[in-house]
Amino acid sequence: MVNSTHPDQRRRNVLMSAATAAAGAAAAGVSLGATAATPAASQRAVGSVTTRDGVVLYYKDWGPKNGQPVVFSHGWPLNSDSWESQMIFLAERGYRCIAHDRRGHGRSTQPWDGNDMDHYADDLAQVIEALDLHKAVLVGFSTGGGEVARYVGRHGTRRVAGLVLVSAVPPLMLKTADNPGGLPRDVFDGIRAGSLANRSQLYKDIASGPFFGFNRSGAKVSQGLIDAWWMQGMMAGHKNTYDSIKAFSETDFRDDLKKFDKPTLIIHGDDDQIVPVDASGRASAAIVKHAKLLVYPGAPHGLTDTHKDRVNDDLLAFLKG
Repeated sequence: MVNSTHPDQRRRNVLMSAATAAAGAAAAGVSLGATAATPAASQRAVGSVTTRDGVVLYYKDWGPKNGQPVVFSHGWPLNSDSWESQMIFLAERGYRCIAHDRRGHGRSTQPWDGNDMDHYADDLAQVIEALDLHKAVLVGFSTGGGEVARYVGRHGTRRVAGLVLVSAVPPLMLKTADNPGGLPRDVFDGIRAGSLANRSQLYKDIASGPFFGFNRSGAKVSQGLIDAWWMQGMMAGHKNTYDSIKAFSETDFRDDLKKFDKPTLIIHGDDDQIVPVDASGRASAAIVKHAKLLVYPGAPHGLTDTHKDRVNDDLLAFLKG
């Protein structure tokens, strides 16, 4: 079900704009006031999809509606705003760029239950079906890469033309007996503890430190990126982001990756301190048949911002085939 005038969504947009201005960051997207004047789905720049279990998912729909769809899935604890650099770049080049706020994140509603990869993948499927997208290229960053992988595992690739994993969590982040290269459970327990103790400070520490590599010697720190990351995180529900830590760290995507049967691009930085490249990007490339792996020297986890020009160019080259 597609909606264009959900009142809670409009209220959240107003609050988002005010918060963004206060933080000194540029807001991405179009106000829903314009949506009401142009209700046809083919004309909307933003809208919402209500899932079968009643969750309202906010989404952006940028670019020409007859362009090839490129569907973006964001990372934890962010929202679709984190893709704005890629979306505006590709939309200006004729692609239809769509990104939704995951359940419990951004401007979407905050369900108490269902904060797991199966629900995330099913939500993505419902956005794709509601907009009747075909030959879509699915692009997932970090947790969003897991969402894309599980989508393929549960829904196949009938509507898909290509797949892109960026700094993505598959195949499996957690260290287990059969996944010795993963991260110890203590790492994720620490994130959970930090979230319960003071998640606002946790988000500031992640954004100002390892996410963008700002903790590296000689790094050029951007307060704007830190503020935007923190703001997006604080828009998400506390319970939703807490549950999502288990979802992105413990979900095993190895069988999902084996079902990838479309051209696949994997992008990862070799200085990713959040999702190490050996346990993720390189391990996924070893599972997905004929995947193309691009490793960016010195790039951190948040390379869609720190290395956005190269990411944009690589995405465009992949889309053009």
